[in-house]
Amino acid sequence: MLKRREFLKKAMGSAVAGIVAPSLFKQQSFAAAKSIADTGLHFSSPSMEVQLSTSAPQFTHLNIDSLGKSKRGANVFDVSDAATGYRAIASSSSGLYRVEYRTSRPGGPGTAAWTVKISEKKIALISQWSEEAAPEPFSFRFNLSSCHSTVLGLLQKDKTLSIPALIHCPGQGSMRITANTNDHAGLIYQSQYKSTLATLAFPAATQDRKRIVYTLEVVAIYPELKGIHGDDRFDPFRRNWLNVLQLSPSKGVLANNTASDSCALCYYEYADIASLTPSLAEGLTALDIVRQTLDYILDGGTTYGQPAPGDYPVKSQYPADTSDTLPSLLIAAADCVRAGRSDAWLSANYKGIQNWADTMLATDKNGNGLVEYIVSGNSGIWLDGIPETRPANWWDTIGTGHEDAFSNALAYRALGDMEMMAEHAGKSADAARYHAAALKLHDAYFKTFYNPATGVLGGWRSADGELHDYYFLWANGIAIHYGLVPEQEANAIMDKLMAKMKAVGYDKFNMGLPGNLIAVALKDYVDKSKNGIWGGGVRADNADGFQNYENGGATGCFAFWTLAALYDLGRKEEADRILFAMLGEYGRGGFEGRGPNGHSNDWRRWDGTPMGYEGFLTDNYYTMLAVPLRQNEISWKRGYRPETSLS
Repeated sequence: MLKRREFLKKAMGSAVAGIVAPSLFKQQSFAAAKSIADTGLHFSSPSMEVQLSTSAPQFTHLNIDSLGKSKRGANVFDVSDAATGYRAIASSSSGLYRVEYRTSRPGGPGTAAWTVKISEKKIALISQWSEEAAPEPFSFRFNLSSCHSTVLGLLQKDKTLSIPALIHCPGQGSMRITANTNDHAGLIYQSQYKSTLATLAFPAATQDRKRIVYTLEVVAIYPELKGIHGDDRFDPFRRNWLNVLQLSPSKGVLANNTASDSCALCYYEYADIASLTPSLAEGLTALDIVRQTLDYILDGGTTYGQPAPGDYPVKSQYPADTSDTLPSLLIAAADCVRAGRSDAWLSANYKGIQNWADTMLATDKNGNGLVEYIVSGNSGIWLDGIPETRPANWWDTIGTGHEDAFSNALAYRALGDMEMMAEHAGKSADAARYHAAALKLHDAYFKTFYNPATGVLGGWRSADGELHDYYFLWANGIAIHYGLVPEQEANAIMDKLMAKMKAVGYDKFNMGLPGNLIAVALKDYVDKSKNGIWGGGVRADNADGFQNYENGGATGCFAFWTLAALYDLGRKEEADRILFAMLGEYGRGGFEGRGPNGHSNDWRRWDGTPMGYEGFLTDNYYTMLAVPLRQNEISWKRGYRPETSLS
């Protein structure tokens, strides 16, 4: 039963006498609260649990289960100090629950300002215009601390969100938003940078739009895969497939989370998930939101990981695009084109997309075919404290520079994708050029990054020629998965990595995987502090920073690449041991939220101590892609050209 006594004690002083409650609730759909005075208007079904305010048109509690199994999660809402002055009139009939909100003053209008109708999987919000009193918007206040909900949709010119749209609640599932007419104002979706609150306002009826019905339906959106039907182990996959997609309302782009940065170097993750996602609603796909996000960059916008500060709250720490930013943009664009509905978009934006590819290739200053970063990556170049310049790729506290293995693997796939887009646009000469560039990169890759001393690939080769190798799982995994490692070497590399992981004692696979299996030496670490909180300590070997944040911390981020390599090599038992432990943790919401120390669970020490800061980091959920890979629903042919059997 929901604990709302303190709220109700405050809100019900004058309103309780105005509540009209039904004498009987239909038990097959809803269970009524034992006492409205204790709990307000409280209803539950296998698909959701709802509580309404008694004094204003507002939900005080909502959790959903898109699989209809009565799994109860956290309340997604925050309770506001909404104005009172309404009386709630409740009734039920044939499994439908109805609450009308009327003004509580004597002689108030006969028409309800808002009517809420609730059935097993649906909520209808009905606004009716009245001459006596114009209704106010019906607002949702998402508590991002309890559940990092987001709203997925397309922004209109007036910055409102068009309908249809989708509310997604990590760990719980989704609610599709539709309306009874196209003649309605857009939804007002807002959140501030680093806020713990996001709001969604449903505009009320007006004199011109006299009746509007918004319908919210609980839905489960995930790829239908062979071999998982009826297997409860995959329930976290079903509920959390969309977790990687979080829309920042301030810019209308996909981001680390609703109230965080957008990073173009992550866009390929969003697009890969979106490309396998069924329609969010009629006329709205996840790739539509990816295209909207890419349009922001094509129109001159910038994100974290790029040199221009743009709207980012702090000065950019990047002298150039990170080495994985342009490949990420190209892959995301190709996912949109490959899935269809993007021919006109490609035609309109081909020059901008081609500029990404050519700018990426132009970084190869020594002509060996590998993309390069403007910073050398040499040991000892990183100053104490927080640096003014950041390194070459997503792992922004590790001193990658010059030629890094991860970014070049991503670039290899991106060049194949650019070849495909050039062919699609009828640019055969361009296609041939990108094909040749991909082959040149392929030929240079293994001999540049393979370390015969350890038997695995190093993370980066700095400008002074040194190879920096800390047993990076992700750098090796992506290279194997994209076909950049000779087949006879791939299993030997994975043997070395699995043996090293066992030797260092890591087996807490529910928390994901460490990025590196041994400490990154202080000379190669970017963020240094006395307490080593961000992975950089004071000892030369950096053992005092090890397991903190990106320096060997356990995370779901980039765990996909290790799983992908294992599945590709037929090492299913090893991969499953990691994947199903992680799926169980996803089901428990273990990669989000904060611990008693104030740090978040997106990164953890091997003993489980939280060491992250985002609260919710979308990169943790790219690992969901391992499930369709495991079920043989996706593959990468020719190494760099992804193909999918899913529509």
